[in-house]
Amino acid sequence: MQAIALQYSPVWCQKTASHRIVESLLEAAEPEPGAFVVLPEMADTGWSLDPRKTIQGDTLGWAAEIAVRHQIHLQIGFSRQVERAPGASNAAVIAHPDGSFGPIYEKVHPFGFTSEPAHVAAGEKLVLDQVGEYVVAPSICYDLRFPELHRLAVAGGAEILAIGANWPRDRATHWRALVIARAIENQAFVIATNRAGNDPSFCYEGGSLIVGPDGTVLAEGGANTEVVSASFDRSMLTNWREKFPALADRRAELLGSFPVVRSTEKVPGRGESHG
Repeated sequence: MQAIALQYSPVWCQKTASHRIVESLLEAAEPEPGAFVVLPEMADTGWSLDPRKTIQGDTLGWAAEIAVRHQIHLQIGFSRQVERAPGASNAAVIAHPDGSFGPIYEKVHPFGFTSEPAHVAAGEKLVLDQVGEYVVAPSICYDLRFPELHRLAVAGGAEILAIGANWPRDRATHWRALVIARAIENQAFVIATNRAGNDPSFCYEGGSLIVGPDGTVLAEGGANTEVVSASFDRSMLTNWREKFPALADRRAELLGSFPVVRSTEKVPGRGESHG
C-alpha cells in the first residue's frame, strides 16, 4: 500500500484556501488508487481554538469528494460541534474511495499545556477503521505522548497508527522520538503527519514520518511543504511480529479498558454537513 503524509501549512481559518493547497499537492503527487493519505490536525483551518471559525463550512463533504476523485483513503483532522461541554471537539475521520466515512475519532487528550481543554471536549473512545487490508487507529497530536492509548488500539487489532498533528518546532525532537517509539513498542506501521509553517501561537517544522513495525524510518519530511510517501506490504508487519513476538508477552491486566468503536458499516459521506 502507498502511504502519504501530506505536509503543508493550512491557511489560518480559511477552509477554501487550505483545500486548494491539498488539492494541488494531490494532483502533483498522483497517489495510487487505494493509497492512504493522512492530513494534519485541523487540516483546513490550522489549530484555532475559536469554534466559530473552525466548525463552519463543509469539511467532510469536501473530503469525501477528494477521496472519490483520487480513489484514496483520506484521513482529515477537523473541528466538530458536539453536545457535551464546551460544545466542540478536535476530531479526525477517514474518507474512503466510495465517498463514505468510518467512525469519527475525537482527540482523547486535549493539550493541557495550553487552554485547549477549556475549548475542546475530550474524546471518549478509540476508533478502528478498515483501510484496504489494514486496521487503522487514528489519533491526534498530543495523543502521541500517551502510549497506553496506542497500546489499547493495537490490542483491539490496529496495524497502522495514523497521527495528524500540529506539533511545534520547539519540541520537534520529542515528535520524532515518540513517533518511532510508538511503532517499535506496538510493532505497527505509523503514519505521522505534522504541519509546516506558522500560526498565531506556534512555529512548526514538519518532520512527518512513515515508520515500519520494526522502527525503520521508511520516509521522512523536511521543514516545508512536502509529500512524504512510502510503500509497504503486509509481509513487513507479519514477518516482524513472527520473528520478534513481543506482543505475545503483553500483560492484558496492565492495560485497563477504554471504549473501542470498530468500523462495520461506513457512514454516508454527507452524514455531517458541518465541520
